[in-house]
Amino acid sequence: MRRRVFSGARPTGRQHIGNYLGAIQNYVALQGEYECIYCIVDVHALTTLENTERLQSDIREMMLDWLAAGLDPEKSILFVQSHVPEVMELHTLLSMVTPLGWLLRVPTFKEKARMQPHNVNYGLVGYPVLMTADIVLYKAEVVPVGEDQVPHLELAREIVRRFNNLFGPTFPEPQPKLTSFPLVMGLDGAQKMSKSYGNHIELAASPAETLELVMTAVTDPARRYRSDPGHPEICNVFNLHRFFNPTRVEEIATECRTAGIGCVDCKRLLADGINSMLAPFREKRAALANNEGYVAEVIATGARRAQVIARETLAEVKEKMGLLWKPDV
Repeated sequence: MRRRVFSGARPTGRQHIGNYLGAIQNYVALQGEYECIYCIVDVHALTTLENTERLQSDIREMMLDWLAAGLDPEKSILFVQSHVPEVMELHTLLSMVTPLGWLLRVPTFKEKARMQPHNVNYGLVGYPVLMTADIVLYKAEVVPVGEDQVPHLELAREIVRRFNNLFGPTFPEPQPKLTSFPLVMGLDGAQKMSKSYGNHIELAASPAETLELVMTAVTDPARRYRSDPGHPEICNVFNLHRFFNPTRVEEIATECRTAGIGCVDCKRLLADGINSMLAPFREKRAALANNEGYVAEVIATGARRAQVIARETLAEVKEKMGLLWKPDV
Protein backbone atom coordinates (compact mmCIF):
# COMPACT_ATOMS: atom_id res chain seq x y z
CA MET A 1 0.00 0.00 0.00
CA ARG A 2 1.33 3.41 -0.97
CA ARG A 3 2.13 5.89 1.77
CA ARG A 4 -0.10 8.95 2.07
CA VAL A 5 1.11 12.49 1.37
CA PHE A 6 -0.63 15.65 2.53
CA SER A 7 0.14 19.20 1.52
CA GLY A 8 -1.87 22.39 1.70
CA ALA A 9 -1.55 25.82 0.14
CA ARG A 10 -3.26 29.09 0.93
CA PRO A 11 -5.60 30.36 -1.82
CA THR A 12 -3.70 33.11 -3.58
CA GLY A 13 -5.55 33.09 -6.89
CA ARG A 14 -3.69 32.64 -10.16
CA GLN A 15 -0.36 30.96 -9.60
CA HIS A 16 2.93 32.34 -10.89
CA ILE A 17 6.05 30.67 -12.20
CA GLY A 18 7.62 30.76 -8.74
CA ASN A 19 4.69 28.73 -7.37
CA TYR A 20 5.07 26.25 -10.21
CA LEU A 21 8.82 25.76 -9.89
CA GLY A 22 8.70 25.81 -6.10
CA ALA A 23 5.79 23.50 -5.35
CA ILE A 24 3.28 22.59 -8.05
CA GLN A 25 5.62 20.56 -10.26
CA ASN A 26 6.66 18.61 -7.17
CA TYR A 27 3.01 17.95 -6.27
CA VAL A 28 2.51 16.50 -9.76
CA ALA A 29 5.60 14.28 -9.54
CA LEU A 30 4.58 12.81 -6.17
CA GLN A 31 1.34 11.44 -7.64
CA GLY A 32 3.26 8.59 -9.23
CA GLU A 33 4.68 7.32 -5.94
CA TYR A 34 2.23 8.24 -3.16
CA GLU A 35 -1.45 8.48 -2.32
CA CYS A 36 -1.70 12.26 -2.45
CA ILE A 37 -4.09 14.63 -0.71
CA TYR A 38 -3.79 18.28 -1.73
CA CYS A 39 -5.84 20.95 -0.02
CA ILE A 40 -6.51 24.64 -0.58
CA VAL A 41 -6.44 25.88 3.01
CA ASP A 42 -8.98 28.69 3.03
CA VAL A 43 -9.42 28.75 6.82
CA HIS A 44 -5.69 29.31 7.26
CA ALA A 45 -5.98 32.29 4.92
CA LEU A 46 -8.37 34.01 7.33
CA THR A 47 -5.59 34.50 9.89
CA THR A 48 -4.13 37.26 7.72
CA LEU A 49 -6.94 38.03 5.27
CA GLU A 50 -9.29 40.81 6.35
CA ASN A 51 -11.10 41.21 3.03
CA THR A 52 -12.63 37.98 1.75
CA GLU A 53 -14.40 39.34 -1.34
CA ARG A 54 -12.01 37.52 -3.70
CA LEU A 55 -11.62 34.35 -1.66
CA GLN A 56 -13.93 32.11 -3.72
CA SER A 57 -12.52 33.46 -6.97
CA ASP A 58 -8.98 32.86 -5.73
CA ILE A 59 -9.84 29.27 -4.81
CA ARG A 60 -11.23 28.60 -8.29
CA GLU A 61 -8.27 30.20 -10.06
CA MET A 62 -5.79 28.26 -7.94
CA MET A 63 -7.53 24.95 -8.58
CA LEU A 64 -7.61 25.67 -12.32
CA ASP A 65 -3.84 26.15 -12.26
CA TRP A 66 -3.33 22.94 -10.27
CA LEU A 67 -5.43 20.94 -12.70
CA ALA A 68 -3.83 22.46 -15.79
CA ALA A 69 -0.37 21.76 -14.37
CA GLY A 70 -1.14 18.06 -14.02
CA LEU A 71 -2.75 17.41 -10.66
CA ASP A 72 -5.17 14.61 -11.45
CA PRO A 73 -8.41 14.20 -9.45
CA GLU A 74 -8.35 10.52 -10.40
CA LYS A 75 -4.94 10.06 -8.75
CA SER A 76 -5.15 12.60 -5.92
CA ILE A 77 -7.77 14.00 -3.58
CA LEU A 78 -8.13 17.71 -4.35
CA PHE A 79 -10.40 19.77 -2.12
CA VAL A 80 -10.93 22.92 -0.07
CA GLN A 81 -10.14 22.82 3.65
CA SER A 82 -13.41 24.27 4.98
CA HIS A 83 -15.47 21.82 2.91
CA VAL A 84 -14.44 19.09 5.36
CA PRO A 85 -15.47 20.72 8.67
CA GLU A 86 -14.12 17.81 10.71
CA VAL A 87 -10.76 19.55 10.53
CA MET A 88 -12.06 22.36 12.72
CA GLU A 89 -13.30 19.88 15.31
CA LEU A 90 -9.99 18.05 15.37
CA HIS A 91 -8.22 21.39 15.65
CA THR A 92 -10.20 22.12 18.81
CA LEU A 93 -9.43 18.71 20.29
CA LEU A 94 -5.72 18.97 19.53
CA SER A 95 -5.64 22.45 21.06
CA MET A 96 -6.53 20.84 24.39
CA VAL A 97 -3.23 18.96 24.46
CA THR A 98 -0.97 21.64 22.97
CA PRO A 99 0.89 23.82 25.49
CA LEU A 100 0.53 27.53 24.80
CA GLY A 101 4.26 28.02 25.25
CA TRP A 102 4.94 25.81 22.24
CA LEU A 103 2.87 28.12 20.06
CA LEU A 104 4.14 31.45 21.35
CA ARG A 105 7.74 30.60 20.53
CA VAL A 106 7.05 29.72 16.88
CA PRO A 107 9.14 32.14 14.75
CA THR A 108 6.41 32.44 12.12
CA PHE A 109 3.92 33.63 14.74
CA LYS A 110 6.33 36.28 15.97
CA GLU A 111 6.97 37.43 12.41
CA LYS A 112 3.26 37.65 11.53
CA ALA A 113 2.52 39.47 14.78
CA ARG A 114 5.10 42.09 13.82
CA MET A 115 3.64 42.40 10.33
CA GLN A 116 0.04 42.81 11.50
CA PRO A 117 0.13 44.23 15.05
CA HIS A 118 -3.47 45.39 14.64
CA ASN A 119 -4.65 41.82 14.04
CA VAL A 120 -2.84 39.35 16.30
CA ASN A 121 -5.76 36.95 16.45
CA TYR A 122 -6.25 33.61 18.19
CA GLY A 123 -6.17 31.83 14.84
CA LEU A 124 -2.69 33.20 14.21
CA VAL A 125 -1.45 31.74 17.49
CA GLY A 126 -3.19 28.42 16.84
CA TYR A 127 -2.11 28.19 13.19
CA PRO A 128 0.30 25.27 13.87
CA VAL A 129 -2.46 23.30 15.62
CA LEU A 130 -4.78 23.68 12.64
CA MET A 131 -1.88 22.74 10.36
CA THR A 132 -1.36 19.62 12.45
CA ALA A 133 -5.07 18.81 12.22
CA ASP A 134 -4.88 19.16 8.42
CA ILE A 135 -2.16 16.53 8.26
CA VAL A 136 -3.23 14.01 10.90
CA LEU A 137 -6.94 14.07 10.08
CA TYR A 138 -5.97 12.07 6.99
CA LYS A 139 -3.25 10.13 8.83
CA ALA A 140 -0.71 11.39 6.33
CA GLU A 141 2.71 9.86 6.77
CA VAL A 142 4.67 12.20 4.51
CA VAL A 143 4.68 15.98 4.09
CA PRO A 144 6.76 17.52 1.29
CA VAL A 145 8.71 20.48 2.68
CA GLY A 146 11.75 22.57 1.98
CA GLU A 147 14.59 22.55 4.48
CA ASP A 148 13.41 25.83 6.02
CA GLN A 149 9.98 24.34 6.77
CA VAL A 150 11.21 21.33 8.75
CA PRO A 151 10.91 23.16 12.13
CA HIS A 152 7.21 23.85 11.42
CA LEU A 153 6.60 20.17 10.79
CA GLU A 154 8.54 19.24 13.91
CA LEU A 155 5.94 21.08 16.02
CA ALA A 156 3.22 18.98 14.39
CA ARG A 157 5.23 15.88 15.26
CA GLU A 158 5.49 17.05 18.89
CA ILE A 159 1.72 17.50 19.08
CA VAL A 160 1.23 14.01 17.63
CA ARG A 161 3.65 12.50 20.13
CA ARG A 162 1.90 14.21 23.03
CA PHE A 163 -1.53 13.05 21.87
CA ASN A 164 -0.33 9.48 21.33
CA ASN A 165 1.30 9.42 24.76
CA LEU A 166 -1.87 10.65 26.46
CA PHE A 167 -4.48 8.62 24.60
CA GLY A 168 -2.64 5.75 22.94
CA PRO A 169 -1.29 5.25 19.41
CA THR A 170 -3.56 7.13 17.05
CA PHE A 171 -1.64 9.19 14.53
CA PRO A 172 1.51 8.39 12.56
CA GLU A 173 4.25 10.95 13.09
CA PRO A 174 4.37 12.79 9.75
CA GLN A 175 7.80 12.56 8.16
CA PRO A 176 9.26 15.41 6.12
CA LYS A 177 10.05 14.64 2.51
CA LEU A 178 12.80 17.09 1.77
CA THR A 179 12.34 18.47 -1.69
CA SER A 180 14.26 20.98 -3.70
CA PHE A 181 12.18 24.15 -3.71
CA PRO A 182 14.22 26.57 -5.81
CA LEU A 183 14.14 30.15 -4.63
CA VAL A 184 12.75 31.98 -7.64
CA MET A 185 13.59 35.65 -7.50
CA GLY A 186 11.10 38.17 -8.82
CA LEU A 187 11.48 40.42 -11.83
CA ASP A 188 12.91 43.13 -9.58
CA GLY A 189 15.85 40.86 -8.76
CA ALA A 190 15.62 41.90 -5.10
CA GLN A 191 12.77 39.86 -3.58
CA LYS A 192 11.47 36.35 -4.10
CA MET A 193 8.75 36.15 -6.72
CA SER A 194 5.46 37.05 -5.03
CA LYS A 195 2.13 38.62 -5.87
CA SER A 196 2.49 40.85 -2.83
CA TYR A 197 5.65 42.35 -4.33
CA GLY A 198 4.17 42.68 -7.81
CA ASN A 199 7.26 41.09 -9.35
CA HIS A 200 5.71 37.90 -10.73
CA ILE A 201 4.58 36.31 -13.99
CA GLU A 202 1.33 34.38 -13.83
CA LEU A 203 1.32 30.93 -15.38
CA ALA A 204 -1.86 31.88 -17.24
CA ALA A 205 -0.49 35.16 -18.62
CA SER A 206 -0.73 35.52 -22.39
CA PRO A 207 2.45 35.37 -24.50
CA ALA A 208 2.25 39.12 -25.05
CA GLU A 209 1.79 39.80 -21.33
CA THR A 210 4.69 37.49 -20.54
CA LEU A 211 6.99 39.33 -22.95
CA GLU A 212 5.92 42.71 -21.56
CA LEU A 213 6.63 41.61 -18.00
CA VAL A 214 9.96 39.97 -18.78
CA MET A 215 11.12 43.14 -20.50
CA THR A 216 10.77 44.96 -17.17
CA ALA A 217 13.09 42.51 -15.39
CA VAL A 218 16.25 43.77 -13.71
CA THR A 219 19.37 42.22 -15.23
CA ASP A 220 23.11 42.47 -14.54
CA PRO A 221 23.49 45.77 -12.64
CA ALA A 222 27.14 46.03 -13.72
CA ARG A 223 26.28 46.00 -17.42
CA ARG A 224 25.47 49.54 -18.53
CA TYR A 225 25.95 49.36 -22.29
CA ARG A 226 25.21 46.80 -25.01
CA SER A 227 28.95 46.40 -25.68
CA ASP A 228 29.79 45.66 -22.02
CA PRO A 229 30.51 42.00 -21.19
CA GLY A 230 27.88 40.54 -18.88
CA HIS A 231 28.07 38.54 -15.67
CA PRO A 232 25.37 35.86 -15.93
CA GLU A 233 26.16 34.46 -12.49
CA ILE A 234 24.68 37.60 -10.89
CA CYS A 235 21.80 38.09 -13.33
CA ASN A 236 18.36 36.90 -12.29
CA VAL A 237 17.15 36.70 -15.89
CA PHE A 238 19.95 34.25 -16.60
CA ASN A 239 18.96 32.22 -13.56
CA LEU A 240 15.45 31.83 -15.01
CA HIS A 241 16.96 30.52 -18.25
CA ARG A 242 18.06 27.46 -16.24
CA PHE A 243 14.38 26.53 -15.89
CA PHE A 244 12.91 27.71 -19.16
CA ASN A 245 15.81 27.33 -21.63
CA PRO A 246 17.80 24.49 -20.01
CA THR A 247 19.36 23.30 -23.28
CA ARG A 248 20.66 26.77 -24.13
CA VAL A 249 22.09 27.82 -20.77
CA GLU A 250 25.76 27.46 -21.71
CA GLU A 251 25.23 29.16 -25.06
CA ILE A 252 23.43 32.11 -23.45
CA ALA A 253 26.10 32.41 -20.74
CA THR A 254 28.88 32.55 -23.33
CA GLU A 255 27.04 35.08 -25.49
CA CYS A 256 26.38 37.25 -22.43
CA ARG A 257 29.99 37.20 -21.22
CA THR A 258 31.30 38.15 -24.67
CA ALA A 259 28.61 40.80 -25.32
CA GLY A 260 27.35 38.63 -28.17
CA ILE A 261 23.84 39.35 -26.94
CA GLY A 262 22.51 42.28 -24.97
CA CYS A 263 20.07 42.29 -22.07
CA VAL A 264 17.12 42.99 -24.36
CA ASP A 265 18.03 39.96 -26.49
CA CYS A 266 18.44 37.87 -23.35
CA LYS A 267 15.00 38.87 -22.08
CA ARG A 268 13.36 38.04 -25.40
CA LEU A 269 14.96 34.60 -25.29
CA LEU A 270 13.60 34.12 -21.77
CA ALA A 271 10.08 35.19 -22.76
CA ASP A 272 10.21 32.78 -25.70
CA GLY A 273 11.32 29.97 -23.38
CA ILE A 274 8.57 30.66 -20.85
CA ASN A 275 5.90 30.90 -23.51
CA SER A 276 7.07 27.70 -25.20
CA MET A 277 7.16 25.70 -21.97
CA LEU A 278 3.80 26.98 -20.73
CA ALA A 279 1.90 26.73 -24.04
CA PRO A 280 0.40 23.26 -23.25
CA PHE A 281 -0.49 24.39 -19.72
CA ARG A 282 -2.24 27.51 -21.01
CA GLU A 283 -4.18 25.59 -23.65
CA LYS A 284 -5.38 23.05 -21.09
CA ARG A 285 -6.26 25.76 -18.57
CA ALA A 286 -8.38 27.64 -21.09
CA ALA A 287 -10.29 24.45 -21.91
CA LEU A 288 -10.88 23.70 -18.22
CA ALA A 289 -12.04 27.26 -17.54
CA ASN A 290 -14.57 26.99 -20.36
CA ASN A 291 -15.96 23.74 -18.94
CA GLU A 292 -18.61 25.30 -16.73
CA GLY A 293 -18.83 23.69 -13.35
CA TYR A 294 -15.83 21.39 -13.73
CA VAL A 295 -13.75 22.94 -10.95
CA ALA A 296 -16.75 22.88 -8.60
CA GLU A 297 -17.29 19.21 -9.42
CA VAL A 298 -13.63 18.35 -8.73
CA ILE A 299 -13.73 20.20 -5.41
CA ALA A 300 -17.02 18.60 -4.33
CA THR A 301 -15.84 15.10 -5.23
CA GLY A 302 -12.54 15.68 -3.45
CA ALA A 303 -14.33 16.85 -0.31
CA ARG A 304 -16.54 13.75 -0.27
CA ARG A 305 -13.52 11.47 -0.60
CA ALA A 306 -11.60 13.37 2.07
CA GLN A 307 -14.56 13.34 4.43
CA VAL A 308 -14.73 9.54 4.41
CA ILE A 309 -11.21 9.45 5.86
CA ALA A 310 -11.85 12.42 8.16
CA ARG A 311 -14.95 10.97 9.81
CA GLU A 312 -13.24 7.69 10.53
CA THR A 313 -10.25 9.44 12.11
CA LEU A 314 -12.39 11.80 14.16
CA ALA A 315 -14.51 8.94 15.53
CA GLU A 316 -11.34 7.17 16.66
CA VAL A 317 -10.01 10.37 18.29
CA LYS A 318 -13.25 11.06 20.16
CA GLU A 319 -13.47 7.49 21.42
CA LYS A 320 -9.91 7.61 22.75
CA MET A 321 -10.55 10.98 24.41
CA GLY A 322 -13.67 9.64 26.12
CA LEU A 323 -16.06 11.80 24.13
CA LEU A 324 -18.28 9.08 22.70
CA TRP A 325 -21.41 8.46 24.75
CA LYS A 326 -21.62 4.93 26.14
CA PRO A 327 -24.98 4.54 27.93
CA ASP A 328 -24.01 1.20 29.48
CA VAL A 329 -21.03 2.68 31.35
